[in-house]
Amino acid sequence: MGKYSIYNINCFEFMKTMPDSSVDLILTDPPYNISQYSTGNINLPGREALNNNIADWDNITLEPKELLNDFKRILKSDGNIFIFTSYNLIGKWHEVFDKEFDTFQFFVWHKTNPAPKIYKNGFLNSCEMIICMWNKGHTWNFSTQNEMHNFFESPICMQPERLKNPKHPAQKPVKLLKHIVNIASNKGDVVFDPFMGVGSTGVAALELGRKFGGCEIDKDYFEAAKKRLENIK
Repeated sequence: MGKYSIYNINCFEFMKTMPDSSVDLILTDPPYNISQYSTGNINLPGREALNNNIADWDNITLEPKELLNDFKRILKSDGNIFIFTSYNLIGKWHEVFDKEFDTFQFFVWHKTNPAPKIYKNGFLNSCEMIICMWNKGHTWNFSTQNEMHNFFESPICMQPERLKNPKHPAQKPVKLLKHIVNIASNKGDVVFDPFMGVGSTGVAALELGRKFGGCEIDKDYFEAAKKRLENIK
């Protein structure tokens, strides 16, 4: 592959065509399936309503077991997997993946500017979980003890980085993705994102000298990702 290869296709179909042991790092943000717990959008004074209904694609049930075989097959023996997820799915991921890898851990992204709760009736949604898996001998690039915390702080994705059209409700900040790419892969490695969205993982990978492969089923998101990656020198 060149610097990057991206495809407007269902990832479950695409991964069947990928060669064995062709990926160094799987870094992805699949649907959380949290719309089913939504109580509707929340109106906030003086600002846009908080979107609790996410998007139509979040209503499609995600089954981690359907990803296991292809993830294991395409990942190199020294590769790593990082997957963004939520409280309602972390048990499913653990049930399926824990016994298949030497290590199954979780990583926390602390959002320093989460959406407010104006009625002060519960905790702010200031943390998101990222599960990570690897086998002995995996790639690891820690240089200090501070880097080894399973915790990273950064703001949520804000303008001008956040796209307005199309607007992706779960766009992740490149700063966070770069942290993961740095510690879990080497320059020249292949980073793969099967749920690419608007291409933020690809931006992080290319800016850090990695190669990128990704697929995205939504045409508008795919075109946005394509445009972003084309602009990286």
